[in-house]
Amino acid sequence: MKVAVVGAGIAGRMLAWRLLKLKAELGLEITIFDKEDRNSQAACSYAAAGILSPLAELEMAEKDIYQLGTRSLELYADWLQELPQEVYFKQIGSLVAAHGQDKVDLERFYKLVKSKLNDDANLIQKVDLGIKESDLEQLGEGLYLPTEGQVDPIELLDALDQTLSSCSWYDNTEVESISLGKVKTKTQTFEFDWVFDCRGLGAKKDSDLPLRAVRGELLWLKAPEVNIQHVTRLMHPRYKLYIVPRPDNVYLIGATEIESEDYSPVSVRSSLELLSAAYSLHKGFGEARIIKSVVNCRPALPDNLPMLKIEAGLGQINGLYRHGILLAPAIIEKAITQLHQLANRVSENNYAVNA
Repeated sequence: MKVAVVGAGIAGRMLAWRLLKLKAELGLEITIFDKEDRNSQAACSYAAAGILSPLAELEMAEKDIYQLGTRSLELYADWLQELPQEVYFKQIGSLVAAHGQDKVDLERFYKLVKSKLNDDANLIQKVDLGIKESDLEQLGEGLYLPTEGQVDPIELLDALDQTLSSCSWYDNTEVESISLGKVKTKTQTFEFDWVFDCRGLGAKKDSDLPLRAVRGELLWLKAPEVNIQHVTRLMHPRYKLYIVPRPDNVYLIGATEIESEDYSPVSVRSSLELLSAAYSLHKGFGEARIIKSVVNCRPALPDNLPMLKIEAGLGQINGLYRHGILLAPAIIEKAITQLHQLANRVSENNYAVNA
């Protein structure tokens, strides 16, 4: 069976990797198409912070996001061990903090998330922040979400790339249209038994999906004077700042979510807001060095929920919004399950006809 995966972001690479697990069983030949160079870091997944936070997402997202994200956390614990190189993964929980004037918002967040958890209400706990992070003791009481974690998206994508050496690649290849069993580029049309469209915003031009772009901005700081170990959110009147600790005193700072398909560099306004909020959380960020800034745009549908549609000959995965890294394993697991069921059904029907 000849299968095409169009788009080599987190969804496309993870899908191709898991399809390889079925290569012998289904006789798969996998071809990957991507508009960027294979070694570039242009996919929006490279700009993600890698926060695995299904609990925190319950404040604004549908419960589907929580359930899918929780499943993804389980899958990450298993799947990462199958990759050819180590990927940074940490699951020690996350913290939610607030300054005095914003404690009302913190309490609202606590009550809202707890009410949606039902029998799992103990998964969000009020704690003295200083017990979890001595660098945050000045903030007093906060929240601890014990099951949450993070993964390094860059290491993850690079490790996935290493697993795909047996696939045929067409990088630097703009796909003009996708239809049932066909992939059309500027120079030729390829035919497959199955095509999976994982292009994200690239699918806007030839599909009827009501996709929109959501711009995200991320700053990387080197902060030797800061020693925060947990992913930490800071409640804010306009947005929720997140701080993601990485090895060697590197911290990823983000929060911005702008309805725009603008890929230009981080704005002065966003930089000032992010850095001032980080400084208010810990004075050590005042002496930090900005080592990188990242901007990208993520594909979203009107309901901000992911779309998975599998039919004989064509599959679509899109609309992962800002949850791409969080939801990818669970979405791909569902896609593989549905593909396997459909492939078996087609095989049985063909057998019946031939008999």
